Amino acid sequence: MNASSFSALFLFALGAGLLVRLWLATRQMRHVAAHRGAVPAPFAARITPDAHTKAADYTVARVRLGVVDLLISAALMVVLTVGGGLQALHDLAGRFFEAGGLAHGVAFVALVAVLSWLVDLPLTIYRSFGLEARFGFNRLTPGLFVADTLKGAALSAVIGLPLIAFVLWLMTAMGSLWWFYVWAFWLVFNLLVMLIYPTFIAPLFNKFKPLDDGALKTRIEALLTRCGFRLSGLFVMDGSKRSAHGNAYFTGFGASKRIVFFDTLLDKLAPAEVEAVLAHELGHYHHHHIWKRLAVIGAGSLAFFALLGHLAGQAWFFEGLGMQASGTAPTLVLFALVLPVFTFPLTPLMSRWSRKHEFEADAYAASHAPAAELVSALVKLYRDNASTLTPDPVYSSVYDSHPPAAIRIARLQELAR
Repeated sequence: MNASSFSALFLFALGAGLLVRLWLATRQMRHVAAHRGAVPAPFAARITPDAHTKAADYTVARVRLGVVDLLISAALMVVLTVGGGLQALHDLAGRFFEAGGLAHGVAFVALVAVLSWLVDLPLTIYRSFGLEARFGFNRLTPGLFVADTLKGAALSAVIGLPLIAFVLWLMTAMGSLWWFYVWAFWLVFNLLVMLIYPTFIAPLFNKFKPLDDGALKTRIEALLTRCGFRLSGLFVMDGSKRSAHGNAYFTGFGASKRIVFFDTLLDKLAPAEVEAVLAHELGHYHHHHIWKRLAVIGAGSLAFFALLGHLAGQAWFFEGLGMQASGTAPTLVLFALVLPVFTFPLTPLMSRWSRKHEFEADAYAASHAPAAELVSALVKLYRDNASTLTPDPVYSSVYDSHPPAAIRIARLQELAR
C-alpha cells in the first residue's frame, strides 16, 4: 500500500458510503410521504389521521436534516484529511507547544474536537429551536442551551483533556504493545463511566427525585419482586425541561443500578402501561443484552486497536490522509475520523442484532405483565413521540435498532393470545 492508493481507497469508501446513505434517506422520505395519508389498519382505532400525518412530516423533516448533516460531515472529512486541515491544526498547535510533545498532542486533539463542534453547532441549534420546536417537542430555552453547553465544555476539559493526555502517554511509554494497554484502559474507563454516571454526571444536567409512593410504585416493586431484580432506586427525571418526548431507561450496574422515568412518560402512560414498559427493560437485563453488547464491542475494539497499532508505523497511512506529521496524536485522530468510513457495512448487522434483542425483551415482558398493556403503551409512545408507523423496509433494516411498529405490535398481539 502506498499513500496515493490509500487516499484513493479512502475517498472511494467515503463517497460510496455517502451515496448509499443518501439513497437510503431518499427511500425513507419517499416511502413515508407516500403513506402519509392513511393510518395503517392495525393502528386506525388508536392513531388519528392528524397524528399519523404529523409523524410522517416529522420523520421526513428529521431525515432531510440528516441529509444536510451527512453532506456537511463528508465535506468536513475531506477538508480535514486530504484537504490538509488536520496538518494545519497540527501546525497551529505547534506554535504554542513543542511539536511532538504531550501538551502539543493534547492541544491538537482539542483543536480537532472544537472545530468539529463548531461545524456541528448550527445544526444542533436548528434541531432544537427549529425542527423540534416546529413539531411542538422542544422545551429547551436559549438560557438552558447555553448552560448545557458550558457544562459540557467544562466536563470535556476536566475529564477529556486528562484522559487524552493519559492515552497519549500510554502510546509513548508502553512499547510495541501500547495498543493493548490503550484498549484495556478504554474498556475500564467505559465501565467506570457506567458506574459513576448516574450519581455524579447526570445530576449536573437534570434533577432526579425518588418515585412517589402510590399505585405505580406498588406495581413496579411487585414486578421487581416477581423478576428477582434488585436496584438502588426508582427515580423521576425532569425530562420535560428540554423535550416533550417521553422515555425511561436503566443506568448503572451492580449496586448502582437504577431505573429512571422521564416525567413526560409518567404523564402519558397509565400505571399498568408503565409496568409493561419496565418489564420490557427488565427483559434486556434478564437476557444479559447489555453485557453481550459490551463483549462484542470489547472484542471488536481490541481488533481495531491492534489495527491502530499497525497503522501507527505506516507512513502511507498519514500521507494518504493529508498529514506530513506522524506520532501518537495524529495516529489517534486519523484513526478515529476514518474508522466509521470503513465500518459502515457493519451497521445493518448491529441493527439486526439489536432488533432481535428487542423481540426477546418483548417476550420476557409478555410473560411478566399483560402484553396488551405493552401494546397500548407502545402505541401511545409512537403517537406522542411522532414515530412513523410506515418506515421504508430497506432503510429500517439498515438503521433501526427497534423493529418496525407494525411487526412489533403484531408479534406482541400473538403473545397475548
